[in-house]
Amino acid sequence: MVKFLLKWLGLTALLMALVFVPAGRVDAPPAWALLGVYSAFLLAFGIVFSGQDPGLVKERSKPGPGVKSWDQVWIRVYGAFFFIFFVVGGLGIRFNGPHAVPLGLQITGLILFVAGLALGWWAMSVNTFFSRMVRIQEDRGHHVITSGPYRFVRHPGYLMAVVAWPGAALALGSWWALIPAFIIVALYIYRTAREDRTLREELEGYAEYAKKVRYRLLPGVW
Repeated sequence: MVKFLLKWLGLTALLMALVFVPAGRVDAPPAWALLGVYSAFLLAFGIVFSGQDPGLVKERSKPGPGVKSWDQVWIRVYGAFFFIFFVVGGLGIRFNGPHAVPLGLQITGLILFVAGLALGWWAMSVNTFFSRMVRIQEDRGHHVITSGPYRFVRHPGYLMAVVAWPGAALALGSWWALIPAFIIVALYIYRTAREDRTLREELEGYAEYAKKVRYRLLPGVW
């Protein structure tokens, strides 16, 4: 737990620096609200799931063998845009001010961000195989999960990202942040397609599950 707390503090400090240094100011309430919510979520996740499902925490921090080569590239590209998002958001605050986005849209964005995180939490709470990397977890007895949000879409964790990242840009108070946010959304749509194909081909029972739950990401759309 001490190791986790140190990592959490380090990431929180890094994200603050990535926003406020480019912004050139710290009097940006929307940014503080977004970073506070995200930091609290990460802290709660570590505390709750370390006791509730330590296997999930271990898998998310250090995935086991069999990670797909294409996903190793994906995670690096995503990681770059994860940090770019906060830098670009900070630059938007520098040049347009912390209130360029109307307050109503900031609040809407924060609600979308929280809703996305809540959806991700729900998915992780029922799916112990919720890895941050795409792999068939034979070492952990990987099987199809059909409960919780998986009754409605096959990849609710990625739906979380589609909802949360544009919301985060608005909540940050930076129009500029929408650019990396939508790039991240596009990355997740691509990953959804590739992972879904992998699971159909390699995970027993997934093809049958896909016939029952028709939509990958957006109910009624795709």
